[in-house]
Formats: sequence, C-alpha cells, structure tokens
Amino acid sequence: MSVSTNDLKNGMTLELEGNLWTVLEFLHHKPGKGQAVVRTKLRNLKTGAVLERTFKHDEKVGLAMLEKKEMQFLYHDGDHYVFMDSSTYEQIHVGAAALGDATRYIVDGSTMVLQFYKDEIIGLDLPAAVELTVSDTEPGIQGDRVSGARKPATLETGLVVQVPLFVNSGDRIKVDTRSAEYLTRA
Repeated sequence: MSVSTNDLKNGMTLELEGNLWTVLEFLHHKPGKGQAVVRTKLRNLKTGAVLERTFKHDEKVGLAMLEKKEMQFLYHDGDHYVFMDSSTYEQIHVGAAALGDATRYIVDGSTMVLQFYKDEIIGLDLPAAVELTVSDTEPGIQGDRVSGARKPATLETGLVVQVPLFVNSGDRIKVDTRSAEYLTRA
C-alpha cells in the first residue's frame, strides 16, 4: 500500500528500500521557484538511526501496515522477554534487541501493546508514564529539604533516575517513558 507524501503524519511507519522508518517530523516547503517538496526526519525501526530525507511534492511512498496486539509480560528468560496473548493464551519469546529501550519500563504482569509487521515483532507502544518501585536509594536525612535537590535512585527494572530527597527505598514513583525522568510519587 502506498501513500502520498502530502498525507504524511508524525508516527506513520513507511517502508523504504526494504527498511521500516517512522516519521518523526515532516515539513511541506514551497520555494519561490521550482516544485514543492516535503522534508522529513525518519527513524529506522531496527537500528534507531535518524535520517533526513526530502521527497517531491505528491510522491508515493510505501506505507507499512502494522498490527498491534495487547499482550501481558510474564517473565524475563535470559536475553528474551516472554509475553502472553490475553485472548489466545499463546506465549511468545521476544528478543531484547526488538524491544530496545522499552525494556527499562517492563515489569512482571504489566500489559503492553506489541507492534507486528509480517509476523515479526518490531517494537512496543509504551504508555506516557509507568509506575515503578524504588529498589535502592540513599535515605533522606531529616531537615535536609533543599528545594530542587535530587539524588540517584535505582528502580526495580535497573533504570536509574534522579529523584527528590524525600523519596526512599520501597516507594512507588511515576516515571516519564519519553524522557526517563521522575514525575511524582504514586
């Protein structure tokens, strides 16, 4: 299936030269002379490389049709993550490379949306924020409440984030999945 470059939107997945690319940005540009063009910034889904590419006005590009399935994360098995389809109870093993940085936010029992392209898992849709438990951090000292001061905290998934001084081990916090930053206590 193909789509016109005039109809591109952020987040669309394109198939170009045998690779899958996600549209990060696009801009329609009409110079004073000549033909209108569409400037894009694309990210390769396999390698993560970012490419800036210019297309002709109304050029046809391949649109990749992705299938999305909601699946529950069961457990971590070596370099693989085991998910279960909630409707068929079928289990699948997914390599850590296919999930990328999303592995920093996956905890046992959580429900995730996996992206499939031609029966191959190419990624994972994360929510904007996730709740994680602080597994290790320095204890807060009474009276040490400097405004804006931060300390490092290791979360249950191994992710290290900067948190306010009042956060202690065992606390549940919300973390922004786009920036890996502390948002609030849960």
